[in-house]
Amino acid sequence: MPVPKKRLITAEDLYALQQLSDVRISPDGGHVVYRIQRVDRKTEKKYGNLWIVPTAGGEPRQFTYGNQSDSSPRWSPDGNTIAFLSSRAGNGNPQIHLIPFDGGEARKLTSIDGEIDIVGWSPDGRKILCSVRKMDPEDLEREKDEQKKKLGVVVRHFDRLFYKLDGYGYLPHERTHIWVIDARTGKGKQLTDGTVHDENYPVYSPDGRTIAFISNRSEEPDATPEHDEIFLMPADGGKQRKLENTPLGMKSMLAFSPDGKWLAYLGAEGEHLDYQNISLWVVPVDGSEPARNLTKKYDLHAQADVITDFGAAETVAPVWSNDGKSIYFQAAVHGSTVLKRISVDGKNLTEVIGEGGALGTVSFDASQKHVAYFYGSMHDTPQVHLRELGGSTVRYLTHINRDYFASVKLPKVEEVWYKGADGTDLQGWIMFPPNFDPNKTYPSIFEIHGGPWTQYGKFFMHEFNYFASNGYVVYFTNPRGGRGYGEKHSKAIWGDFGGPDYEDLMKFADLMARKPYIDSKRMGVTGGSYGGFMTLWIVGHTNRFKSAVAQRSVTNWVSMWGSSDFNWIFQFWAKSGSPQESMDKLWNMSPVKYLGETKTPTLIIHNEHDHRCPIEQGEQAFVALKRAGVETEFVRFPEEPHGLSRIGRTDRRIARLNHILRWMDKYLK
Repeated sequence: MPVPKKRLITAEDLYALQQLSDVRISPDGGHVVYRIQRVDRKTEKKYGNLWIVPTAGGEPRQFTYGNQSDSSPRWSPDGNTIAFLSSRAGNGNPQIHLIPFDGGEARKLTSIDGEIDIVGWSPDGRKILCSVRKMDPEDLEREKDEQKKKLGVVVRHFDRLFYKLDGYGYLPHERTHIWVIDARTGKGKQLTDGTVHDENYPVYSPDGRTIAFISNRSEEPDATPEHDEIFLMPADGGKQRKLENTPLGMKSMLAFSPDGKWLAYLGAEGEHLDYQNISLWVVPVDGSEPARNLTKKYDLHAQADVITDFGAAETVAPVWSNDGKSIYFQAAVHGSTVLKRISVDGKNLTEVIGEGGALGTVSFDASQKHVAYFYGSMHDTPQVHLRELGGSTVRYLTHINRDYFASVKLPKVEEVWYKGADGTDLQGWIMFPPNFDPNKTYPSIFEIHGGPWTQYGKFFMHEFNYFASNGYVVYFTNPRGGRGYGEKHSKAIWGDFGGPDYEDLMKFADLMARKPYIDSKRMGVTGGSYGGFMTLWIVGHTNRFKSAVAQRSVTNWVSMWGSSDFNWIFQFWAKSGSPQESMDKLWNMSPVKYLGETKTPTLIIHNEHDHRCPIEQGEQAFVALKRAGVETEFVRFPEEPHGLSRIGRTDRRIARLNHILRWMDKYLK
């Protein structure tokens, strides 16, 4: 029987590809529940359902059905019930539902007027711990009055510093607080309250008598965002006790030790130092000694941090070993996310799951004999993997998008290491067109990542594969300023965006230009966010690239200050002070200052609901280029946030890809 001819990857494949998330193994280790998201091409809506796969072998089966969003599955301690969030009720925010594992209909448990985030079950299985942000009274009133709902918002009024968030919109006045829900009756009890402070990352102690959480209780939390503290309170609410023995710095992802005497958490030390590694810390609950940073000496960034445009890897809370002697945690290393294990004294560090891909959600069974996890690679979308702890055998429990990958011709990828401008060893990748002929020369596209404190790596990127499938050599790297290579690497651009990073990127471009298969007169460059900043910085400082596409870019640090949802913190990135204090430093680091010298044809792409890099950033770049006589166009996407390329409406994601390709083809082919 003839083998079917494989086709090339297309932009429209985004409709066919399904996304995995929310991997959770049952307490007995027998099954894994996970979420699959799909796109309805006709309506452009995204739906998600839960699936179950046995760990001993067998085909996955769909567990929930319907055109709604089911997410955040959490097994009850006895493994008989799964709690999850669902929008199946129709109106309002998703609510908690319960469904028996052995079959039956899902039962709606809550009817809360607000946003719910499930944390997990109480140890005795009687309650469900969650975070809730209630609707503002005026919003609730409008939703219940059809005429007011039709007319929409009349006015917005704010008095807090951070009042909007990209991908969300304008923030409500209500804060996020801790609730517990009775798993039998659905009755909710709010345990914390307040109009100024949020409570985040709540977690039960093993005996179920205490809840620990993180909160910034400073007078104005928005002005001092790193002033996080750890608090403890009785499981039914009541007097709160602050742990006095943790350093100043951001904190997240709490986890109690099995005996309840220690807490592990992820965090950093100090203020306004975003280049710092996120470290794994432990602190005694009784306050008898200061918190200890277990991973600092290993120079690790304890986050699941690898860029993709297809199903991000989730950072989860550290996991204590059952004997309380060690802790499992994720770390970003050399373009991968790995799972490591460290002793509680910090002396012994071992690798459990090593480099080679992007490890997301990690979930252990009760005996800790097995770990199920989200895992993506350069040549496959994320799947559910299973590993026996203490062994090396990995089982692939899912083959999501198997038919798709069997039908397309994937480009080949080569990993390279090269010397940066200061002699640092840098990592990069080269993706070749299908049917690549080394005796021919090809146009190329240099992809620059956003962040800047993140990394490209061994994770499927539909965009890169699409461009390579259209005849381009696509190359990408992690210059100084990114993650995965130690804190010195990430600190290198602190106060000097467009300095060491630009030099490293040009070193990689030099390397590629010398390749016999690269046509040095047909080189293009593109990137988004910080990558858009670098694209504009590049075309303002060199004419070596013949085509450029700057996406959702930072163009002017002066006007970004106060207009972005990140608000005023950019002054620390620039080491400049505010515009009122130091206009020159912010202006000198702004690409728009140099666009008058640009010769490279440059397409500007921006999203109209981008609160991270507001649309005025793209507008400034377009007008500056136009006034300088540079060939340019402005493509604007309505309603889309900063993350269009990853989470946007699918038809707009496709249009974005096609505009980039159109522009590159115009000047490089």
